[in-house]
Amino acid sequence: MRILLLVTAFNGLSQRAWCALREAGHDVSVLFATGEADMISGVQRADPELIICPFLKDRVPAQVWQNRPTVIIHPGPVGDRGPSSLDWAIADGARSWGVTALQAVEEMDAGPIWATRTFALPAAPPRKSSLYNGPVADAAMECILEVVTKAHDPSFAPVPADQAQARPLMRQPDRAFDWTDSTEKIVRKIRAADGAPGVKTEVGGLPVFAYDALPGVGRGGRPGQILTRRQGAVLVGTGDGSVWLGHLRPADPGHGRFGIKLPATSLLGARLRGVPHSPLPVGSEPEHPGTYRQVRYRRTGAVGWLAFDFYNGAMAPGHCRRLIAALRHAVAQDTEVLVLRGGTDAFSNGIHLNVIEAAPDPASAAWANIRAINEVCREIITCTRQVVIAGYAGSAGAGGVMLGLGADIVAARDGIVLNPFYDMGLYGSELHTFTLPRRVGADSAQRLIDEKLPVSAARARSIGLVDEVGPRHPDAYADWLAALAERESDVRAARNRRQAKARRLAAERVPLEVYEARELAEMSRDMYADRSGFAAARHAFVRKEKATETPVRLLPPAAVKAAPKARRAATLRPAVPVSA
Repeated sequence: MRILLLVTAFNGLSQRAWCALREAGHDVSVLFATGEADMISGVQRADPELIICPFLKDRVPAQVWQNRPTVIIHPGPVGDRGPSSLDWAIADGARSWGVTALQAVEEMDAGPIWATRTFALPAAPPRKSSLYNGPVADAAMECILEVVTKAHDPSFAPVPADQAQARPLMRQPDRAFDWTDSTEKIVRKIRAADGAPGVKTEVGGLPVFAYDALPGVGRGGRPGQILTRRQGAVLVGTGDGSVWLGHLRPADPGHGRFGIKLPATSLLGARLRGVPHSPLPVGSEPEHPGTYRQVRYRRTGAVGWLAFDFYNGAMAPGHCRRLIAALRHAVAQDTEVLVLRGGTDAFSNGIHLNVIEAAPDPASAAWANIRAINEVCREIITCTRQVVIAGYAGSAGAGGVMLGLGADIVAARDGIVLNPFYDMGLYGSELHTFTLPRRVGADSAQRLIDEKLPVSAARARSIGLVDEVGPRHPDAYADWLAALAERESDVRAARNRRQAKARRLAAERVPLEVYEARELAEMSRDMYADRSGFAAARHAFVRKEKATETPVRLLPPAAVKAAPKARRAATLRPAVPVSA
């Protein structure tokens, strides 16, 4: 079928749908909802047999849904309506939830039903972003595939939906809490607003929107008092305990960093004077689930496990330094295998654009960031003391994809999406010109960089970008990854693999430093001379500015031919060298 994805943004769910439908043999294109006239003309050019809206905040024009089958993917069960479905589900402590595929009609979320799925919600409140990218996205994909199957059936008719009253948009008064409230209530409120819009409150005397909440351990001060800080987060007293806040966004439009979500300690700055640090030695075990920690190391027999989980997968220089220290600690241990496992929400998305945008000198901040993440990549590539397994439990983008490619084995969870290319007006580094062609070949590496298209875990395995693909459910993936690590920990097999890697590295004609120097020479032009629009692209990304046009690479062929030549030239850049 000719299928058009009509979206507000090409987010993770939209990318999953794009990959799955293309791999199923369909002709799939994407159209951004940039305005009613643009939507109408874009649909006419694409001439789809079916329109699916996996992530759409805008109303579909009547001229579109009256003439072509148009299905909305709503993140709520049958009978649920409204723009804040997940927010209310988390805030109200719902024990089950669902996803519904609805035919577009005049009234939003009120059309007849094409497909639906339900799933259980945990008792502990999940972050809204985690819920959306996990169970909601999985259920949505099942609905989307069912919709496509039913669209082939001329006898199918969607089931009329029972009329239900739409729940209102959740606003800040609905989200409000007081620091004298219980920890559980505060955490639930913040997680229902994570990653947007956050909950307005006051921390350290500064009006902010709060994100990234985790219950703390015990209590030691008055409600609202900042008790300690660790790894970018602050611990704030509550009515019955404490809560960690990992990220904050200024709420005052007059603040110099208004609109930028940042690690809490970066935003609060001098307001933390006198607040003690709460360090944890590298390699020490957390004393309680409420211990705020982004990097953890443990070992089970001959396998060392280094887990890192950075908010939204963004890695500022401080995150990189913590990961490097943990890597060096792990490499020094007497194990046969080292597993690097990123978070389930995101393995990594590369450098921290928000921190860069907020810096007094963004160019120099970006330079320091890329140098720091390159050091992490070098540690992985050159490790010959253990067999290194990179476990991609979550999706990854740009330098975050490249981060783990130097491992001996790359293992991805089914259902994740990889974006193995650089955008944002950056050439890219992370030693990708060394690792990427050695995995997929020079020609395929060039295509990945040039085409700038997402890759599913299944396709990544077929082209050699990853070696193994494990189960979709996070718990099943964890068990599968443990079994993989155990198999690779055989002493003789591990020794042979390490020795072979050491020989390959020793035989390299061009040193790693040369690859990095070439990449950094290009990056310096992007960061300091802004030759490809890095500053504007970064600003638009950080400020969540709505796209004004659909990227040419996602348009149907007929629309690409009609696109202005300047746009095509900007998108189809000259190929970047991926070999020595």
